[in-house]
Amino acid sequence: MYHYAETKGEGPLVFTFHGTGGNEQQFHGFARDLLPGAHVISPRGDVSEHGALRFFRRTGEGVYDMQDLAQRRDAMAAFMAGFGSGATALGYSNGANILAAVLLEQPQIVDCAVLLHPLIPWSPAPQPGLGGKRILITAGEHDPICPAAQTQAFADYLTAQGADVSLHWHPGGHEIAATEVEAITAFLTD
Repeated sequence: MYHYAETKGEGPLVFTFHGTGGNEQQFHGFARDLLPGAHVISPRGDVSEHGALRFFRRTGEGVYDMQDLAQRRDAMAAFMAGFGSGATALGYSNGANILAAVLLEQPQIVDCAVLLHPLIPWSPAPQPGLGGKRILITAGEHDPICPAAQTQAFADYLTAQGADVSLHWHPGGHEIAATEVEAITAFLTD
């Protein structure tokens, strides 16, 4: 069961996913303002890590509980599919990771994805369903949580699956930089 914020509109279906410690309001207004008239749905992660909300468990920094991730990925995919397919989605950090996990398993749910600082610390299986998906990855060159090499490897994987991948780097770390907001705005309003 997910708590979520929803703005009903006649425009495109958009999902937003917060980072660790955020909530369903973190990107809801941003998506609503960026895409006026969109039907925006922003779930709240239901895992608490020392009081910080997340979408799945981990056993350490960058070490995921893969069984928990699989269960929560499937539950999130079912939740999202209940609203239709071909959505646009945006996720930051842990939110980007649950979104990426859904994309890797059930790519038909999302046509266009923005992944801010994703960390996929495993080698995904081939997924031909990613072909033609528009994906923007944003990242910090000195992100201590999402190392640049792993971000690049994930972007390369997506490209190899036939996705139309854009990669935006900023010189900082795990924070969201102004240039990322500009890149997201250009990507989603293009």
